[in-house]
Order: sequence, then structure tokens, then C-alpha cells
Amino acid sequence: MTEHEIKTSLISLLAGIKQSDGTVIGREMARLDAFLDQGRMQLHPQLVHFLGNRSYAKALMFLGGETDIPIGACGGRA
Repeated sequence: MTEHEIKTSLISLLAGIKQSDGTVIGREMARLDAFLDQGRMQLHPQLVHFLGNRSYAKALMFLGGETDIPIGACGGRA
């Protein structure tokens, strides 16, 4: 499991959501859950937080190097 695989899965998931494709959504959510379970100790804590809370758009922003990720209900970072 690599960050590239996670990013690819996030892109597929978000495309599936946009297209209302339940098969893709279910498959990619299961993959992301497995990536999180397998890599929790090796992944960046912020990425673990986003994946664990299913903040998939924020996870993709994080992997894309975004530094201005919006603060969510959890308070995020200041």
C-alpha cells in the first residue's frame, strides 16, 4: 500500500460519487478502509485522520500537497 495507491483510489471514489456509481463507491470505500487498517502506523497522522473520518476530498487535497485544507467539524488546524 502506497500513498499513490490511496490517491488513485480516492480519485476513483470521488469520480464514482460524481457519477452515482454505487459499485465503484462501495469498492473504493472498502479499499480505502483496508489501506487505513494496513497502514495506520506508517501513514501521516493527518492522512489517517482524514481517511478515518471519511473526509475523502480532504485526504486527496492532503496527498496533492495542499496546505490550505478547510477546517471541518472536528476543528481541524488553525
